[in-house]
Amino acid sequence: MTVEPAKIIYGEKRFGFLAVKKGFIIQEQLINALGVQVREEFESDSHRLLGEILYHQGVMTANQIEEVLKNIWENKSSLE
Repeated sequence: MTVEPAKIIYGEKRFGFLAVKKGFIIQEQLINALGVQVREEFESDSHRLLGEILYHQGVMTANQIEEVLKNIWENKSSLE
């Protein structure tokens, strides 16, 4: 079975990138959360979203996560 990589629409920003750009987290926190995400995938074959990881680490609030997601969806809608 071949899995195709997800396509990123031109101009679409990823969650972690936007969270850093908005000043909610710093690059090191993003890199740490990405490491957690990858380790968990290998260890338990599950995938947690970055927002969930950052929330459970106490790095981002629910309101900050919502703001980033809203920004992603608004940008996605304007590109379609």
